Amino acid sequence: MLNARSFRHCKVCGAPVAYRMPDDDNRERAVCTACGNVHYENPLNVVGTLPVWEDRVLLCRRNIEPRFGLWTLPAGFMELGETLEAGALRETIEEAGARVEMQGLYTVLNVVRAGQVHFFYRARLLDTRFEPGPETIEARLFTQDELPWEQLAFRTVRETLERYFEDRSSGQFALHCADIH
Repeated sequence: MLNARSFRHCKVCGAPVAYRMPDDDNRERAVCTACGNVHYENPLNVVGTLPVWEDRVLLCRRNIEPRFGLWTLPAGFMELGETLEAGALRETIEEAGARVEMQGLYTVLNVVRAGQVHFFYRARLLDTRFEPGPETIEARLFTQDELPWEQLAFRTVRETLERYFEDRSSGQFALHCADIH
């Protein structure tokens, strides 16, 4: 189980924190030694899309760590003030410069070890003009047979692509939830 213990100082008053179990809780929390404020450490949301053009999917080759140079779906951390869908759309524009029509939530993947939950939406590409942002070396369309399976950056991307091609062959797209260990 992930136990990052990322807090060292209180966000309210700046005093040191101590990890202990508050009286009304069931797990250790970062508790300020001066003002008593309790700080919660929660999973981060990663949002993205599975953009499709005819029989091809759009992947982005990463220009950043982690996994520099490997392929991924356009995705990134959700920002405050946005919905899951809005964040996924923003990341698709930022990373691939792609115009898409959102088609609904497709995979919800718990990456407990990393303290993350990944949400991918199916998306229909409106055209094949891409303008990758600084985090992307290139954005490219792949058929199922052309996919660089051994060069995929993340297990959540592999899981999403595998589910997509299974669903596409049956013609039925369902919401998929899984835990990635």
